[in-house]
Amino acid sequence: MNLDRFKSLYTVTAKSENQSASNEPAFPVPDLAPIIAELGGQTFNHGVFRVFRADQIPAAVQDMESMFPQYRGRLVPFAFDWLGRHFAMDLASGENGHPHILLLEVGVGEAMIIPVPVVEFFNVELVEYADDALAVPFWKKWRDLNPADLAFTDCVGYKVPLFLGGADVVSNLEVNDMSVYVELCGQLRTQIQKLPQGQAIGNVSIKDE
Repeated sequence: MNLDRFKSLYTVTAKSENQSASNEPAFPVPDLAPIIAELGGQTFNHGVFRVFRADQIPAAVQDMESMFPQYRGRLVPFAFDWLGRHFAMDLASGENGHPHILLLEVGVGEAMIIPVPVVEFFNVELVEYADDALAVPFWKKWRDLNPADLAFTDCVGYKVPLFLGGADVVSNLEVNDMSVYVELCGQLRTQIQKLPQGQAIGNVSIKDE
C-alpha cells in the first residue's frame, strides 16, 4: 500500500498504541486493513488529522450510526480531524468494490460524500484538497491562539453546534473529549429532530455537569 504522497505532507507528531490487538475487527474492504495497520493510532501535524486504531473502530461505528441513523449498517469510520469530523467508508456506495468516503460533520449534523476510494482519499484528497477536507485555514486560526497539540482523544468542538445556530467562528470553539462531544451532539440532534418543523430554538446553553 503506497501512501507516499500522504506521508510527504503529513508528519507523525504522536502515536497511541493499540490497546486490544487480539480483538481487531475484520475489515469488509481489503484496502483499509493495511492502512489501519500502518497508520492506526497516529496523530498527524499536531492534531489536524488522526487515524483510528483497529480496536477503536467498533465504538466509532456505534457513535456515527447513532448520530447518522440513515447510514446504519454501512459505515466503517477510519479517521477523524481536529473538529471531530469523522471520515468513514460507505459500504453502500462506490465502484468496483471500492466504497466512497463520507465526511460525517458531527458539529454540523450533516454528511458529505467524497466520491473516491480510501487510498485516493489519503494520497489525493488530503494532499491536493487539504484546505477543504480538513478545514486547514480554520485550523491555522485556531492554532495561532491555541498552540498546544491536541491529545489523540480530544477534538476542537463547537460550544454551540452549528445545527443549533452556533457561529462558525474561532470564538465558538473549545477543546473537548471527542467521545463526550460526539455523544452530546448526537443527543442534541436527536432532540431537535423531534421538534415541529419551523419551530425556532432560542437561549441555547450547554453547561458542564
